[in-house]
Amino acid sequence: MKILLVHNFYGSTAPSGENTAYLAESDLLRSHGHTVVEFTRTSDEILFDGHVGALRGAVSTVWNPFALRRLKRTIKMNRPDLVHVHNTFPLLSPSVFYATRDEEVPTVMTMHNYRVACSAATAVRNDEACLLCLERRSVLPALRYGCYRKSRIATLPVSAMIAFHNAAETWNNNVDAFITLTEFQRAKMLEFGIHAGSLHVKPHFMQQPPEPVPWSARDEKCVFVGRLYEAKGIHVLVEAWKRWGDGAPRLEIIGDGPMRETLSRVVDAGGLGGRVTFTGNVTHAEAIARLSKAKLLILPSLCFEGFPMVVQEAFALEVPVAASNIGSLPFIVKEKMSGVLFAPGSPEGLQESVWRLMSDPGGMVALGKGARREFDEKYTAEKNHAMLMEIYRLAALRRSARKR
Repeated sequence: MKILLVHNFYGSTAPSGENTAYLAESDLLRSHGHTVVEFTRTSDEILFDGHVGALRGAVSTVWNPFALRRLKRTIKMNRPDLVHVHNTFPLLSPSVFYATRDEEVPTVMTMHNYRVACSAATAVRNDEACLLCLERRSVLPALRYGCYRKSRIATLPVSAMIAFHNAAETWNNNVDAFITLTEFQRAKMLEFGIHAGSLHVKPHFMQQPPEPVPWSARDEKCVFVGRLYEAKGIHVLVEAWKRWGDGAPRLEIIGDGPMRETLSRVVDAGGLGGRVTFTGNVTHAEAIARLSKAKLLILPSLCFEGFPMVVQEAFALEVPVAASNIGSLPFIVKEKMSGVLFAPGSPEGLQESVWRLMSDPGGMVALGKGARREFDEKYTAEKNHAMLMEIYRLAALRRSARKR
């Protein structure tokens, strides 16, 4: 097949799982003999332009006629069998779906988040899950609370994009197949009004999983991998370690973000300097190497995650996972099979769950083995490619039906 991939890369200063997933899927398609054409932009184009860059991003978010015109030209020049869109925010805009409609080419969209309904994309507000806009099919709550970057002004263009394209039925009229990352996300998109026949579940994958490090060769540590901001619940994790005190295992926090300085002060004030370390941003290879030496991955998320790629990486490495019992996570992390779940936002529940796990080394080894079985059954590249080809086939059938 000849596949045209469309993606707006997020800025390089904030490593993104969506960017990683896009690159992995591009490599997967090429490795199976498909011809891949790419149509991309990067948020770095506006990131360092101050107010001018912010204005360009805001104007482009709702409808970018230049992206529409350029994508039409790209389709005419390359004649792809299918267009697969990953992210259009902020520089491409959903106008790209009108290019694929006009050129009558089957179109697939991966829903990495909840941005078709939620201005924050994360379905979280004030450190709690929030589905007001999705359930009401209205952007008024987002505008009221300033959900994007905690600013009503910044929220306005994102909400305008959502309201415009929902009113225009862009999603149901122009997209032939949506890829959701879990059954939970699929159910939420059904509630929002996306047609059931166009919603398909396909998780992330890992192309070449490394061999797990033997348990006896691992460090006595737990690991968090992700961006340091409220929706990820990283402050809940640090508070749990503060409560735990001297008996806590070593905690390695991999990543960076707006909460780094605040968290560092909490760690210093709590006398946790020897227990909690911050690595900052590291390469993907180094993050995998650090994770492979851990005995537990912790995801204290407060938001409805899509499918954190670090989970299937942990599974491949036989690292069990302790995760918040919220959104998609209980659909991925199975109690007594690959990890443990705890109440979101509860330092007490997190600390108790991790303490129980760390007190049972044999049980943790068994959970690690179970995690790897989960990976082999669901998250290999071969299984993922087969699922992707079936979704592409169904998208083509749906596009053909539209023409009749």
